[in-house]
Amino acid sequence: MMFRLFGHYVSKLYVLLGVVEFLVMFYSLLAGFYVRYAQGSLSLVDAPETLSYTAMAYATAMTISMISVGLYQRGLPFSAGLLVRVGLSFLIASVAMSVVFYTFPDLVVGRGVMTYAMLFTFAGVLGLRSLFFRLTNSDLQATKVLVLGTGRQARMIADLEPRQPGFRVVGYVHVNASETSIARERWLNHDRTLMDMVLEFEVDEIVVAPDDRRLRLPVDQILDCKMSGTMVLDLLSFFEKETSRIKLDVLHPSWIFFSDGFRLSGVAQYSKRALDLAAGVLIFLVAWPFMLLVAAAIMLESGGKGPVLFHQVRVGLNGRQFRVHKFRSMRTDAEADGVARWATKNDNRITRVGAVIRKTRLDELPQVFNVLRGEMSLVGPRPERPEFVEQLEKEIPFYAERHRVKPGLTGWAQLSYPYGATINDARNKLEFDLYYVKNASAFLDLIILLETVEVVLWGKGAH
Repeated sequence: MMFRLFGHYVSKLYVLLGVVEFLVMFYSLLAGFYVRYAQGSLSLVDAPETLSYTAMAYATAMTISMISVGLYQRGLPFSAGLLVRVGLSFLIASVAMSVVFYTFPDLVVGRGVMTYAMLFTFAGVLGLRSLFFRLTNSDLQATKVLVLGTGRQARMIADLEPRQPGFRVVGYVHVNASETSIARERWLNHDRTLMDMVLEFEVDEIVVAPDDRRLRLPVDQILDCKMSGTMVLDLLSFFEKETSRIKLDVLHPSWIFFSDGFRLSGVAQYSKRALDLAAGVLIFLVAWPFMLLVAAAIMLESGGKGPVLFHQVRVGLNGRQFRVHKFRSMRTDAEADGVARWATKNDNRITRVGAVIRKTRLDELPQVFNVLRGEMSLVGPRPERPEFVEQLEKEIPFYAERHRVKPGLTGWAQLSYPYGATINDARNKLEFDLYYVKNASAFLDLIILLETVEVVLWGKGAH
């Protein structure tokens, strides 16, 4: 069950879980204060006026830290790994609250109160998560979908269903005699109206997915369902909602023309630039000691002979080229023959220091200067080399559209798809890049930045 927030599809269940957990955290701090002082000389009615503000700051810090370690991503199992993430979120929140207490001394409540608050929060979060996973693993929580079509496009939904627990297809309505890609036992006889089917199967969404769009569809019946409150989607919009990607196999220009998105207003552009400048300066102030350590490690490994920084031409906004800066992670003769090559897993050109800084993303820290100069953004598609772009634009439709926004230090494709070095990988990553270009907003940027923390902490996707 999903809804759209600032153009990005968000799970209703995880939003509800986040709200409930926020309340648990808020009241955990209040409970911690009362338990800490219940036996002392302080009366419960003597609680400081700022206690509710402290509780709000604590709940906010906990929520942001839990998002940053991936505790609100769909498909995360209830396992030992979840306990590790919860523990790490507590550590991050503790650091954040130390900063809050230093900045706003009036909010300080003491270590005893914080200890009780975190104990109550830990117990409450684990209890809620246990209940949540039991409920959401039930088919009753999945969005019920009715598909119009039984051909190749309907088959795409059938193939996706086992891998995407957020929806369940109640049946496929046969609308064309030549479409037989779906097993007949899953067909629903069209001997009644669509509204009758919606009511019988408690359908949440209808997906219009015939192979031939020129067929005469039951327009009046679809309109009746739409006006009665049932969501009606085409195949592309359905895949966008369920997978957070734009399906290239069925993408056509008219969908881009008439769909929402694919535009960034002037206010949004200025806001994004302001965020880039502020965060770029902050990243530099925090990261410069690590940058010095990385530079020293590269010089030691190379005996002071090789360069520390690596400069390379990349393609940016509207196809303009610029020089990107990174810490050198490969041998100096990595492309001695002048032939551009993608980096691959276990690439023998990568140095020992390079393997470490690639895995931790430290090699990309100098790109903060590209951000400050306006050549890159914090969030956007990965900048590619002109040689690769020229090849990919010939082989992959709509590839040039990823350059409608600035390339970024991190991005939706980098988070959603593992590092790849083939045409097929580039095609799959483009589907996520197009999703970002379509739905670019401060809200989506915030989600990506928070999830990037998880990537850095857990080493996902780096090669």
